Amino acid sequence: MLDYALLSALAAVIRTGSFERAAQQLHVTPSAVSQRVKLLEEKLGTVLVVRGTPCTGTPGGQRLCQHVEQVALLESELRHELPGIRDAGPQVTVRIAVNADSLATWFVAAMAQTQDCLFDLVIDDQEHSADWLRRGEVLAAVTSGAKPVQGCDSTPLGALRYIATASPEFVSRHFADGVHDASLARAPRLTFNTKDSLQTQWIRQAFGTDIASPTHWLPSSQSFIDAALVGLGWGMNPEMLVAEHLRNGRLIALIQDQPLDVPLFWQRSRIVSSRLGDITRAVLRTAGTLLQRP
Repeated sequence: MLDYALLSALAAVIRTGSFERAAQQLHVTPSAVSQRVKLLEEKLGTVLVVRGTPCTGTPGGQRLCQHVEQVALLESELRHELPGIRDAGPQVTVRIAVNADSLATWFVAAMAQTQDCLFDLVIDDQEHSADWLRRGEVLAAVTSGAKPVQGCDSTPLGALRYIATASPEFVSRHFADGVHDASLARAPRLTFNTKDSLQTQWIRQAFGTDIASPTHWLPSSQSFIDAALVGLGWGMNPEMLVAEHLRNGRLIALIQDQPLDVPLFWQRSRIVSSRLGDITRAVLRTAGTLLQRP
């Protein structure tokens, strides 16, 4: 049988990243947390935590951490269904993978509609967020893949619309004779990180080919807008974030009527899908209001 006092200590260390913060969360001493994790490792005969700054879980540790969180969700569901269970228990933490642009545009509004849980968000590109589900490290994810991850349900959310934007000064400097293969090859673009393919997708959609160009690396949704505003480069910005700048002329679209719509899907684990019902309804309701429809 698994000892859930030991498992809770393990999960707290992995999720908070340190024995000290785990101790604060569990209202015990760091020494007690360390002893519990060590005892669990001895019982299972394997290392579960990589000690460091921050502490991280081994694959086995991550799997046990996910198990603890699933059990906590199932227990909270029982408390809702069986009033005789008086112990309210701690607030449940739900770990979700979401892309940065969804977080910056619509996902927080969905979170605000769910008051009875805590959120632990993992930020990753929408094309890679499903990997967190495959590894069992999150309970749900906003992804760009329609095919359900094994053991998960998938529901379409709509599309997040992007516009290729730049400042008027940047356009005058780099695209004076129009946006074409040669000018795009010279003009600096903005790229979120090595997983970001939005600029490449837009070029392929608009021109039917790939065009390499120099790039600035800016891993922040807001920094993308700031960099475009000051004329550092051109980039794909969510329409919701730049609509006002487009209206007042501080940013302009490189090509009019050439948006890039990225379909998004809500995938969640079937094991706890009923307990994720409130979150799922909030996500679908918010996405239905703010995202582009097919």
